[in-house]
Amino acid sequence: MSVHEIECEIQIDAPIEVVWRTITEPTLIDKWFSDGADLDVRSGALGTLTFCPETAEAPQVAEVTVVAVDPPHLFSYRWNYPSGVEATPENSLLVTFTLTRQGEASTLFRVAETGLDQREWPEDEKRDYAADHLKGWRFHAGRLAALDFSDHKSAR
Repeated sequence: MSVHEIECEIQIDAPIEVVWRTITEPTLIDKWFSDGADLDVRSGALGTLTFCPETAEAPQVAEVTVVAVDPPHLFSYRWNYPSGVEATPENSLLVTFTLTRQGEASTLFRVAETGLDQREWPEDEKRDYAADHLKGWRFHAGRLAALDFSDHKSAR
């Protein structure tokens, strides 16, 4: 186990297919995570997630590269890499969402952000990043679990 471990999981009262759509469809991602998403959910696709924090003067845009897609169980992408270059294990972090069916109407949602140990950052910067992103993922997972999924159940 890494000292820079960033992962959390939460039970969501919605079927796995509904949770899958909510975490992968750009028009639904803004309901729980980023303020905007331009994303094609297929391996190798490039996209962006836009965040508009109140403390920032301008939106923050995160470039992402989709790594793996296995509906409705696994979705992963790389982010936090220099703009204009290919994302690699050495220059980016990997975000992996894993969904596990829990009966007909419940899903175990797990998110892990890995690769921090491979980054050539000072230890205090890694520690701060891990603490900040762990807090962030817990916040966003809570937002996801609190959604009214009745609006999303018939969405395709």
